[in-house]
Amino acid sequence: MQELSPAELGEQVQDDDGPLVLDIRHEEDFQEWHIPGSRNVDVYDELTDDPEQAIEPLDDLPSDEQIVTVCAAGVVSQTATAVLRELGYDAVTLTDGMNGWSRVHRHAELPVDVDGTLVQVARPGKGCLSHVLVSDGEAAVFDPSHYLNEYDTVLDEYDAELVGVFDTHAHADHVSGAADLADRHDVPYYLHQKDALAVDATPLEDGQTVTVGRLDIEVIHTPGHSEGSVSFDVEGAALLTGDTLFHDSVGRVELGVEAGIEDADVEGNAATLYESLQRLLDRPDDALVLPAHDPGSPEPPVAATLAEVRERNDDLGRDREAFVEELASDIPDHPPNFERVKRTNVGQESVPEEELAELELGPNNCAAE
Repeated sequence: MQELSPAELGEQVQDDDGPLVLDIRHEEDFQEWHIPGSRNVDVYDELTDDPEQAIEPLDDLPSDEQIVTVCAAGVVSQTATAVLRELGYDAVTLTDGMNGWSRVHRHAELPVDVDGTLVQVARPGKGCLSHVLVSDGEAAVFDPSHYLNEYDTVLDEYDAELVGVFDTHAHADHVSGAADLADRHDVPYYLHQKDALAVDATPLEDGQTVTVGRLDIEVIHTPGHSEGSVSFDVEGAALLTGDTLFHDSVGRVELGVEAGIEDADVEGNAATLYESLQRLLDRPDDALVLPAHDPGSPEPPVAATLAEVRERNDDLGRDREAFVEELASDIPDHPPNFERVKRTNVGQESVPEEELAELELGPNNCAAE
């Protein structure tokens, strides 16, 4: 069977003349989460029950484009590829389907004026953003996924020695690789104690400074999204804001409560988040705001100055009362399996390696709106 790897597709979809990505899943699954620019033809049941029934709906596609078929795990889409090839189309299957797409990582340098280099690692299929700070031969990694080799590749590329791994908070949408990456390199894993419920981590404290090479990183405790959420100020030039502040929204405030790991209420968390945001808004206007997630399918570099974020983020224009009311009342769909993911990241649950990909499968929903 002809297949295309997720990494290869990740490169090809950047081109205007890239392939036609054909998603054959049910329409509701497609609407919830799909590869940008893909086309949905809902023939999943037909391909499963009787592939001949899928011939007519599939026989109306452009004949001059390569077609990449997609399903959840790359199984039913193989049948779609076989049907299309019998019809004369140049068709291939995306290996592992959306599961494989969620593993794709891409990285690029950020335009930040510091004595070193800040690299953004984006995971388009999950909307996740992590960062690698390099200075004077040393490096720190922030908010890594559990695909550790992606970060070792960046460290090798910049010939840097890892000296610390940081999480801005205990994530709810993906399983963190921070503790494992730190263990692999025998360096500290940093996490605020309010989120390190059952994790062996070096605690972070508000106002603390951690040095990487020639750069000082200031820790800013910014709770609200989670009790242990922190942001990192890199020399006043970059703000790594985790899920506290996004470019167009802010972090949601009920996930820890609903996962049963916070003894708090949603209104109180919203008020706390409001105060945390005020601390960030006091930082330099030209500082780059670098969140841990982007609601789309981010292609690095994804960045905006704090001044730009002020202009485009409606949440920052609300007074305290309106802010709390909005966040406490308008609850969007939850990230898939967020309870188990959250419990895993605070150390209360252990997920077998073979289950991680399926546990994470789905869209990123950590923004409040």
